[in-house]
Amino acid sequence: MIREIVVDGTAIACWVNDGGFLEGRKGIVFVHGSGGDHTAWENQYKALQGEFNVASINLPGHGLSGGAGERDVMRYVQWVKNTIGALGLRGPVLVGQSLGAAISMNFAIREGYLLSAIVPAGGGVRMPVNPMILEKIHTDLPSVISIVVKFAIAKANRDLVGPYVQEGLAKVNPDVFYGDMVACDRMDIEAQLGSIAIPTLVVCGDEDKMTPPDMSRVIADAIPGAKLAIIEGAGHYAMREKPEAFNRALADFVRGLP
Repeated sequence: MIREIVVDGTAIACWVNDGGFLEGRKGIVFVHGSGGDHTAWENQYKALQGEFNVASINLPGHGLSGGAGERDVMRYVQWVKNTIGALGLRGPVLVGQSLGAAISMNFAIREGYLLSAIVPAGGGVRMPVNPMILEKIHTDLPSVISIVVKFAIAKANRDLVGPYVQEGLAKVNPDVFYGDMVACDRMDIEAQLGSIAIPTLVVCGDEDKMTPPDMSRVIADAIPGAKLAIIEGAGHYAMREKPEAFNRALADFVRGLP
């Protein structure tokens, strides 16, 4: 169900377990990628809510949330931190895709003690964005969306996942989408990544052309004790392209946490 909470004067909408959170369960918080919303994770929260306390956040300016978005990853980290606090979830596992992956890693670097673990999916220590994409978001959004669909989704999955991605990006405020991309483009955490001291599962589709698997291998190699899960037959949206494999890797990881 959708729960709306007020964070710093802004209405933030989150999908949470039907019936609310149950005492004694481990918590999982999902954060979407650039221009996305909570529905990016619908194949996860619907499948996992029977075992875990689950929240899927709409970042400010996205989906059902108010606000105007940000242009800096650390600003989004603060929103996620405050939203988790408002939800009353203690020490959740923070799962993020693309921009969400950047948020999860930056959160862990700065205030990892507030989390049990992170699961960055489709991320990188740096996530540069093609200047042409930044230039055309405001002037030719349809062409940008076509590029994203072509390069972000494995060819075999485009007919299934492509319409979802296309529809979602077409309705997002271009200024918000642009800000998300700028936030990714400006990020560089290569020097700080090794300071992450909480359990980490790095996930990537083996056909991801936006953030190729080698970028995830760099993350996994840099974080002490990190695990790596490569999802076969998936691109940048591995959680939607191969949800069963993604959920299996995620659930097994969370179950194994203290």
